[in-house]
Amino acid sequence: MEFFSYKYKNREDDYEDPRREFLVRALTMGLFAAGGPMALAGCASDALGRRPHELPPGQSIYRARGDVRVNGVTAKHDTFIAPDASLETGSNSELVFVVGKDAFMMRENSQVELAPLLAGGGGGGGVLDSVTGSILGNLRLLSGKILSVFGHRTGDESLSLHTPTATVGIRGTGVYMEGYRDRSYVCTCYGSTQITATNDPAASEIVTTTHHNAPKYILGEGPTSQRIEPAPVINHTDMELLLITALVGRTPPFAVSGSGYGAPRKISY
Repeated sequence: MEFFSYKYKNREDDYEDPRREFLVRALTMGLFAAGGPMALAGCASDALGRRPHELPPGQSIYRARGDVRVNGVTAKHDTFIAPDASLETGSNSELVFVVGKDAFMMRENSQVELAPLLAGGGGGGGVLDSVTGSILGNLRLLSGKILSVFGHRTGDESLSLHTPTATVGIRGTGVYMEGYRDRSYVCTCYGSTQITATNDPAASEIVTTTHHNAPKYILGEGPTSQRIEPAPVINHTDMELLLITALVGRTPPFAVSGSGYGAPRKISY
């Protein structure tokens, strides 16, 4: 019973930021359809105080708030995040950043380790190629929460995501993950993933969604082949996906049609 009560925690954060609400309403009224990404960017500028746009080459960080460290050093606006970086956020902190063709929103109290794609594919041990080495090959969420959008991968550019209890294989998609010692949460926001329980390869599912259709909990323990369970949509929003996707010059493959989910995050822009 304790595990199932966990699914609906964080309700004290159930409120809609009025600036995000403004942006949702503007999108719903047709600004996005009428003007495409530029209309979205202009509207976001009015609502959020900053215009989300594709970051220029060499710039990694869009926003770093609070205690944010890259390779153990306090992050600054001009800190470069390489695809082999170690990242950490403290309490009341957030990091919004880009690595290559992928963009991320890292929550507070989170630890992430990145690994580049190596020659011949993959992000484990091997030889770092000067071309593929700029492409992310592995992301390991040691603890905490992260929202990610990934550019399309070719057959030689496979990417794996890892949490304490799950391995997620993807190509081009959007994914929100939470990682804890005994369980993980994975929402395939759009696209396709293959989710496998780390300690139970028999528990594996291919998930294909268009709009947060099949979130999952992945348990560290439990009956063989039964460690993946359905979950609700929690702690991430379409507005956040729109924001980080704009940082890599793309838009999500869905239209915003409402004012949020049943458990929206409190967020300050």
